Amino acid sequence: MKKIKIKTGDTVRVIAGDHKGSEGKILKFFTEKDKAIVEGVNMVKRHTKPNAQNPQGGIVEKEAAIHISNLSMLTTSGETTRIGFQMNGDTKERISRKTKEVI
Repeated sequence: MKKIKIKTGDTVRVIAGDHKGSEGKILKFFTEKDKAIVEGVNMVKRHTKPNAQNPQGGIVEKEAAIHISNLSMLTTSGETTRIGFQMNGDTKERISRKTKEVI
């Protein structure tokens, strides 16, 4: 298992695959599979039976997981960047490799 440098709540851009170029916020991580669910990206249709939350049932659209190797972090200016770490006193900070700004 590799170290994941992006976190839940980060804004990312898809850099490979069918949804290349689309952006969104990370909603959930699956660290054992190295996948993440990104808001509004990789939408799939699920046929659901009627249940307490959805008494009608039917077809529901929801996000499917996407591999983290296909995601790249966005900076505040809107460009993709890799992420590095630096020590600031006793605290460890994530920094942008392109602009050297603290994330």
